[in-house]
This record gives sequence, structure tokens and C-alpha cells, in this order.
Amino acid sequence: MSESTVIAAAQAGDRRALDELVAACLPLVYATVRRTLGADPDADDVVQDTLLRALRNLHALRTPESFRSWLTTIAARQVSTHLHRRQAESRRTAPLDEAVDLPDADVEDLTLLQVELSGHRRQVVRAGRWLDPADRALLALWWLQAAGRLTRNELAAALGTTVAHAGVRVQRMRRRLELSRSVVAALQARPRCAQLTSVLADWDGVPGPLWRKRVARHTRSCPVCARAAGDPVPLERLVGRRHRCADDRAASGHRPSHPPSTGRIVPET
Repeated sequence: MSESTVIAAAQAGDRRALDELVAACLPLVYATVRRTLGADPDADDVVQDTLLRALRNLHALRTPESFRSWLTTIAARQVSTHLHRRQAESRRTAPLDEAVDLPDADVEDLTLLQVELSGHRRQVVRAGRWLDPADRALLALWWLQAAGRLTRNELAAALGTTVAHAGVRVQRMRRRLELSRSVVAALQARPRCAQLTSVLADWDGVPGPLWRKRVARHTRSCPVCARAAGDPVPLERLVGRRHRCADDRAASGHRPSHPPSTGRIVPET
């Protein structure tokens, strides 16, 4: 059966179609959530919440052809809600050097499984931590589009906007991401710029948009930090064939421990 036929059957209450739909859409939900949250211990819960919300509201989907963008919208909103909640509830303090050398377990899980990450990919993942929750969710969607998992139309639908405005939002996010890459490069530089150390005197060690702006004001005018940033590899080159293969393998069943069940998920009543 085609996806549209399966969706229609699931909307009509066919349990087999419902189970088939869950199994088919789980990889997309996983990719969207994990691309942003990485190894966050709550990521699996966000995946489950996304699936449950989608199943509860499946009857409201008027056009089965828009299922992928509709599902991605729900996943992106669940991710954004989680990030805002986590940001509000717990802003932990980390020593400066520990914040610079945060472990990379979160980039070595589902979406990058068995792929030897380059230093540039690691830098992009670290740079993403300096974005606000909305930009981090958008980065996850753009990464999926660049890897061929979403179309630009589906990305725009997930954002609830036009293709043209989605393009504007992506470009703005990418500019902020490039600033974040320069911030990460400056923080990782050894020896570190003495003036930058002075700028960071009151930093609590937690990456975020406010300190990205403060650090970027310094790095733009500092020749030492500019040398540390070097000539970054364009983002598109970091989504190469091997990277797409990692996503495909994840979609075919190579997942981290304790993934949500692909069996029957019954909406709450």
C-alpha cells in the first residue's frame, strides 16, 4: 500500500495500518529529534511524545500527502518545547575549560552512527549549542534537508511558513551558526587569546545566544581569534555521501540503546 493509503486506513481505525504507519515514520521522528538533542537522556521521551501527539491528532490531517511535513512540524515543536523547558529549569554551571571540551557523545549516536567525524563536523555540533532553541530546531530541519531527508517545501511546512520565508530564516540561522563556529574555534585555541579570557571573566560556562554575541563582538575585531577561526569548511560539504549513509542506516534499524518500540503505540484517551 502507498503511504497515503496507509494513512487513510489508520485514520479509519485500522490497527495494522496504524502499526505500519508508526514503523514507517519512526526514523524521520528519530532523525529530527536526535539531530538537535543528541544524547540528551530525554530524547527518547520527546520521540515518544511526538508519536503520541501525532496519533492523537491523526484524524485532523486533511491531506495524507502532507503527512511528512505535518509530522516534522510536531517533532520540531516538541523539541523546541523541551529545549525551552530545560533551559528554564536547569542552567548548570560548568568550569570554563570543561565547557570548551564538552564530550562529543551526543554527536556519535543515532544520526552519525559509525561515522568518523571530522574536526569540522565536531565544531558545527559544538557551535549548535550556542544557538537559541528555535535555531537549534531549525538547524536540525535544515540538516535533514541538506542530507536529502526533507524537501525545502517540507521544511517550510514544518515551520508553518512559505518557502521564501523559510529560506530567509535558514540564512539567518546559518549566519548565527557561522558566528558560533568562530566562537568555538576561539575558545578551543591554545594558547587562548588573553583578551578573550578577559571577556569571559563573568561567563558561567554555559553556551548560549547572549554570550555568543559578546564573544563574537571580540572575535570580529581580534586578529588572534580570527587566525584561530581560519577558513571554515562550507556547511554543505559536511553533509556528504557518508553522512547521508549514516542517516539511511539509522532509518534501517541501526539505533542507539533503548529506542522507542516500533510496535503498537496507543493514543491516550
